[in-house]
Formats: sequence, C-alpha cells, structure tokens
Amino acid sequence: MTVKHFSNSLLAALLVGIGFAGSATAAPIVYPAKGQPQQQQQRDQGECHSWSVQNTGIDPAQVASAPPPPTQSGADGERARGAVRGALGGAAIGAIAGDSGKGAGVGAVVGTMAGGRRSRQNQANAQQQGQAQQQAKIDTYYRAYAACLEGRGYTVK
Repeated sequence: MTVKHFSNSLLAALLVGIGFAGSATAAPIVYPAKGQPQQQQQRDQGECHSWSVQNTGIDPAQVASAPPPPTQSGADGERARGAVRGALGGAAIGAIAGDSGKGAGVGAVVGTMAGGRRSRQNQANAQQQGQAQQQAKIDTYYRAYAACLEGRGYTVK
C-alpha cells in the first residue's frame, strides 16, 4: 500500500469516526509545526495511526462501523408485567366501584400501554449508553493519535 493510498484510507476511517452517531468529537487537525513536508506528514500520520491502534486496541473505523448496541428484548415481558399490575390495580378499584371485571380489563389495557412505554424508554437508554461507550473509545484513540503526532513535532488540535 502506498503512502498516499494509506493516507486516503486513514482519512476515510477518520471521517467515518467523525460522522458516527452525531459525534461531538471530530478528528484532530494536524499542523506540521516544524515545517515537515507533506510526504513526511502522511508517513507520520500513518505510523501514528498504527501505533495508536496497537496501543489502545481501538480502531475508530471499526468502532464507528460496529453494529448498534443490542436493544433489550424484554418489551413483551415489560408489557405483560404492566398488564398484570394494571389488571390487579383495576380489579381493586373496580371492586370498590362495584365491577371488578371491568376494572381489571381497563387496568390491563392501561398497564400494557405503560409497560410498552417503559420498554421503549429502556431501549432508548441502552442505545444512548452504547453510543456513549463507542464515543469514549474513539476519544481514547484520538488522544493516543495526538500524543504520537505531538511527539513527532506536530501541533494537534
């Protein structure tokens, strides 16, 4: 692989990392503070990419292209638990009002809706946590990448 091809591959990988999940972290901007020629900068960036992946165990292109975190499959269970809780509560209220059967039915429907809402909220929370974990991995890689380049005389922001 030529230096130019490697550089383009690295750039593509970094751009994938930037676009990941509305990421707040962008790829660092690298400036040759000691007047390094473009070819040297490309070589240094490629070597620092390899070093960063090796030392952190994190490749931003792989992290960004990883499938989304699995969502909880307990939606039916949550709805069923909600239905049971609602039916019990509705039956109790219905018993006070004089029609426990109707109260249980209404309570079951309301409980099922509440259980579904909780299930969707739990799935959204799990997805947000997964995205935050993936973003933290990308941030770790970028810190290592910047440290390597700064050690070679580049300004990295």
